[in-house]
Amino acid sequence: MKFIYQTWWKVVAVVLVLSTFITGLLLPVPRLEILHETIRNLYFHVPMWMGMLSVFTLSVYFSIKYLIKGDEADDLAAVECVNTGLVFYALGLVTGMLWAKYTWGEYWSGDPKQNSAAIAFLLYCAYLVLRNSIDEEQKRAKISAIYNIFAFPIMVVLIFVLPRLTDSLHPGSGGNPAFGRYDLDNGMKLAFYPAMLGWTFIAVWIATIRYRIRLIENKRNSIN
Repeated sequence: MKFIYQTWWKVVAVVLVLSTFITGLLLPVPRLEILHETIRNLYFHVPMWMGMLSVFTLSVYFSIKYLIKGDEADDLAAVECVNTGLVFYALGLVTGMLWAKYTWGEYWSGDPKQNSAAIAFLLYCAYLVLRNSIDEEQKRAKISAIYNIFAFPIMVVLIFVLPRLTDSLHPGSGGNPAFGRYDLDNGMKLAFYPAMLGWTFIAVWIATIRYRIRLIENKRNSIN
């Protein structure tokens, strides 16, 4: 856990995100039918999902670690990773809805990708409801850890697998090619890849801050 106290990766995160705003807004983008300038949303919509996926992956790691060692700190790390992931999940949904409005004509059109993403979001909301419904600490932590471990692959299937098996307007689904295959030119890559890494670091950073706050609160409560 010493990694969370180091500074270098946080500086890198800020630099990468700021560079994304500059290059993402100033560099030219491909002139594609329907998309036009809205393609710039790629620099924000997809990185939100990457940030979400990163902290959800970490939450599974800490849930497994808790089941093995029974350390309360691992349970706290897992739940704060989920809390942070849900924030980035919501940002991913909102940026996707805005993009859909200007390309598909509606904020929510019932597209398989949208519906699957909404179901997976509720799946993780249920994780928090489950935690709050159990009073006994060790029982809550153990049941939550087991739920979290099973929720992650279900989320992956709902977001990344099932939409690809059906007809969908979303790139990369239902035979509709993803951006990288036909129009993510070198100029866009200068903004897109740093955005992916930068927002991932930001998500992890937020999760570590929440985790450290929880540790302080628990220590204060134990003293009182």
